[in-house]
Amino acid sequence: MKIRLLILDLDGTLIDSLDDLTDAANHMRQAFNLPALTTADVRKLVGEGARRLVERALPGLSAEEHDLGLEIFLRYNYEQIAEKTSFYPGVLETLEKLAATGFILAVASNKSEAHCRELLRILDAERHLAAVLGADSAAERKPSPEPLFHLMRQFGCSPAETVMVGDSINDVKAGKAAGVFTIGCDYGYGARHELDEADCIVSSFPEVLKVIGKE
Repeated sequence: MKIRLLILDLDGTLIDSLDDLTDAANHMRQAFNLPALTTADVRKLVGEGARRLVERALPGLSAEEHDLGLEIFLRYNYEQIAEKTSFYPGVLETLEKLAATGFILAVASNKSEAHCRELLRILDAERHLAAVLGADSAAERKPSPEPLFHLMRQFGCSPAETVMVGDSINDVKAGKAAGVFTIGCDYGYGARHELDEADCIVSSFPEVLKVIGKE
């Protein structure tokens, strides 16, 4: 492979944000007098964007209540976005090495772009990234391949020069639909079987270096 562009998922791939997402979900549920969820509960809700998380965390409520819940969730999550969130082991060092080697690094997340950028700013990682796409940055979100096509067009890269790295079935589906090599991360939030169609599976982010031949 002659790889130029690495497209990276964020939550569950680069960062472990589950505790902060759980706090935001429970803050929202408290507003509706609902009992708290566990991190294991919230883990199952992550991956399809904030609105879908809210809808699943507030079952049986109306569309108007979901809208209010989304507003509460997003505001709280933004204000407390990195209270408990951190990189998975070896992620920052690996990003630094990949950027120094000349790879184009881009994030494609189903989190809003503003939330992605604030997280990456606080964690001091945005400097390594050539682009950050959120759920609201492209015409469609993952599992659509559109965010990947958007980034390939932006950087003039072909599918053969591009790799998608992520922890969920949405990342794998997006990568497959875009015709790029897919790396599944089995340490993230997605169930292991969701990665069955990935071209390769890693158990830590630094293993990406081996897959692309840089270690």
